[in-house]
Amino acid sequence: MGTSILKTFAACCAASALCATAAQADLNIRFIEGAPKDRFQINNTGSCDIKSATLSVDLSSSQGALIFDVTESGAGVEVYQPFELVEGRTAIAAVPSILDGQNALSLDVVRLKPGESIAFTIDVDDTLGAREITVTDSEISGATVHLAQGDQINTAVFSSAASATLPVRSC
Repeated sequence: MGTSILKTFAACCAASALCATAAQADLNIRFIEGAPKDRFQINNTGSCDIKSATLSVDLSSSQGALIFDVTESGAGVEVYQPFELVEGRTAIAAVPSILDGQNALSLDVVRLKPGESIAFTIDVDDTLGAREITVTDSEISGATVHLAQGDQINTAVFSSAASATLPVRSC
């Protein structure tokens, strides 16, 4: 009877190990329309560090044909705002250079620990709507976020609620 209990216990332990989930890193990216600056908030909501990665925001497939408006003259309209990193300076290798009218940008992530954030402000304009200086949540829907880490690339799409959740490989 003692051997039977041990075999049952061993089988349960093995099943538990198979069912256990690996720790994972998730990124939640939100676009927050603001005046005069729009904001992108990137939060590591997982339990793993994001290290040696490139995070890209690509507006080219957005419903509003969105662009970055960073200079007084150029593709944008009226108010412009250059890229300004407001949170997470130590998490990225360098502040990116953004050209007026560009529809994508990349951040080289050195290390973003669980619970930490990267946030930046910039002006985003739509090129299809009647109010080009105001971007509604649904106008960013369809835009994508990519995280390249080693040979793995994960992609998420912004919803009509102006957010995207990017599941990342296990750690």
